[in-house]
Amino acid sequence: MKKPKLQPIAFLALYFFLATSLSAQIKPISLNAQNPHYFTYKGKPTVLITSGEHYGAVMNPDFNYRKYLKTLQKDGLNLTRTMTGAYFEPAGAFNITQNTLGPDPKKYMCPFLREDHGSKFDLSQWNPAYFTRLKDFIGEAQKRGVIVELSLFCPFYGDEQWALSPFNSINNVNGLGNIPRTDVYTLDKNKGLLDIQEKMVRKLVDELKSFPNLMYEICNEPYFGGITLEWQLYISEVITNAEKSFPNQHLITQNIGNGAQKIENPNPLVSVFNFHYAAPPTAITINYALNKVIGENETGFNGQKDSTYRKEAWELILSGGALFNNLDYSFTTDNVEGTFHYPAAQPGGGSPAFRKQLSHLKKFMDAFNFVAMKPDNSILAGGLSKGLTPYLLAEAGKQYAFYLMGGQQVNPEFNLPKGEYSLEWLNPLSGKTEKKEKLSHQGGKVTLTSPIYQEDIALKIISQ
Repeated sequence: MKKPKLQPIAFLALYFFLATSLSAQIKPISLNAQNPHYFTYKGKPTVLITSGEHYGAVMNPDFNYRKYLKTLQKDGLNLTRTMTGAYFEPAGAFNITQNTLGPDPKKYMCPFLREDHGSKFDLSQWNPAYFTRLKDFIGEAQKRGVIVELSLFCPFYGDEQWALSPFNSINNVNGLGNIPRTDVYTLDKNKGLLDIQEKMVRKLVDELKSFPNLMYEICNEPYFGGITLEWQLYISEVITNAEKSFPNQHLITQNIGNGAQKIENPNPLVSVFNFHYAAPPTAITINYALNKVIGENETGFNGQKDSTYRKEAWELILSGGALFNNLDYSFTTDNVEGTFHYPAAQPGGGSPAFRKQLSHLKKFMDAFNFVAMKPDNSILAGGLSKGLTPYLLAEAGKQYAFYLMGGQQVNPEFNLPKGEYSLEWLNPLSGKTEKKEKLSHQGGKVTLTSPIYQEDIALKIISQ
């Protein structure tokens, strides 16, 4: 049978379809074009929610990252944060038991080659085994829908960390780093280390250019250890310049501070501004006008209860944040599936049960067209007792995501336009829908009645 000829218009349509599809496959995670407070990944609006290990997955060769990433995928989470190896910790630092960021110093891996497998590093030579492991880690994460935030540098909080670093002259053969730890990440006091740092960043950017599930964090907690804003800007420029010839560029993230602070002069090269211990989520509110992603990529120092960090995640995301990373101490080299029962001295939480609770938040958000929503508590008209903390994302007249901390049963009042609505009350602890109902509303104030709950409750309102 004679094959039909493909018409020129049909050919062009097929060409553009394939080109668009291929472009979508290789384009890294980006800010959402419609609403840059959120991400887009594989063509879909995305929020990043996780409870991950303490950033040593690559540098610590005893850590089985494949099992770890399978656990995140099984738990319905989509983010992990890891450090490059320019920094690591001695065992027992910060009261962390079986710290993944505290590998065996003799096995520890970083971008630089050990001289004859000895105790010193050559900062002029790369470690092929390290880059093989790093790329395999990010590739395995990609298979499982997990985004990697790669933290390039970290301050040396004390001399005990500085004594371990390849940048310290006692640990390299290059005669570099005979300086105080507070001068390492500066433009004018580093005594030759800045050139090594730039070459390291360029090498990483070149090696990792093909991975779409990747973001670069300039530095973890740069507000400690003498790190300057000028140096952070310089590193962001190195990343940007190294990627200029790439068809697609990766997002750059910046860690701003602990708690909350107003970002007065945002780095224009940065797309994601992260905070640590950001509860309550004031950092979201005061920086929302930046029109960039605001997130929290480390939690802790507020006890060990799952409920503490579950509420922290819900209030952050329902305030308009798009990234939440709980620091999960149940992941260790001996417990890569996150089942370690850590002692009371640990500075945070994490558990299989908690990760399941986070997955309920992820599913709750994915049920909305959230890029069309924004924080708007003005829709609340009353009905809540003093001491209760409400959060509300809304697209007026179409969809509402409501979260409330405190109480056991409430009757919130909402101002809704005339219309037909479906309502679902969700238990954030169990993920179960506790109550469903339909609302035929004539417009104006309406009082809703929640089911009985413990600690917190969520509500989804969708216009029909």
